[in-house]
Amino acid sequence: MSFPNKVKIVEVGPRDGLQNEATILATDVKMKFINQLSETGLSHIEVSSFVSPKWIPQLADHKEIFQVINQKQGVHYSALVPNLRGLETALSAGVKNIAVFTTPSQQFSQKNIHCSVEESLRQIADITQLAQQHRLTIRGYISCALGCPYEGEIAPKKVAEMALALINMGCTEISLSDTIGRGTPLQVQQLLHAVSSVVSMTILAVHFHDTFGQALANIYAALEQGISTVDSSVAGLGGCPYAKGATGNVATEDVVYMLDGMGIETGVNLKQLVMAGRYIAMQLGKPPLSKTNIAMNIAS
Repeated sequence: MSFPNKVKIVEVGPRDGLQNEATILATDVKMKFINQLSETGLSHIEVSSFVSPKWIPQLADHKEIFQVINQKQGVHYSALVPNLRGLETALSAGVKNIAVFTTPSQQFSQKNIHCSVEESLRQIADITQLAQQHRLTIRGYISCALGCPYEGEIAPKKVAEMALALINMGCTEISLSDTIGRGTPLQVQQLLHAVSSVVSMTILAVHFHDTFGQALANIYAALEQGISTVDSSVAGLGGCPYAKGATGNVATEDVVYMLDGMGIETGVNLKQLVMAGRYIAMQLGKPPLSKTNIAMNIAS
């Protein structure tokens, strides 16, 4: 059994986590949160989304956040951009790393971004063309890669075709997202087998929600297949505003604890990460969902 020696963790709590929380936090609270994450050893932090405040008011201060956080050398700070207007705003804020997103599900695409899958790919082509002119790094998310709340099962072949299309547009990393958290380890392996037949495993990442409690098992299965990039959200923040019942992302603390126990390097200080998780959970007025965070609190 072979596992990677090192895993890159992409912290998505400030974006994917906070966008689904009912509480709208003040900019200075988010700033403190992101600055705390920057001191944990994380190398990639997704800060916000340049989407219209009409759709996601929780992230309305996207531009201000990039202007006030302490951008630590060696840490990659990124933002999700849904369209050209969002990219232009991101560029004016000095963003250097962006992410785009699409899905193989027509119904989810209509619910989420109000257009067809084909239209979303055309929008991404426009975004990536301009982003490449400005020498930005581009990440691509494929939502509902392991199932859709409206269409049910998604064929791995569809996901593979979409991953190849995103690479051809200029994405240098593809994150396969189990948006509703319904996937199981065998399904993860089948998906990765299909996608890695057309796209190198080295540029694939996994993004699991923990709705059915399968996230850590799914990550383990992905590691076995050669995945070395994992998305997670401190304190288990998040969900999906367009997928009813989808719970938070897998908690970063739990991922780091598991990887530490497997002897896999992450570069992340677990104690500092736990403190960041407790801080943001307190600001949201709820306990952290991370089992590791809760256990370490009891132990102390």
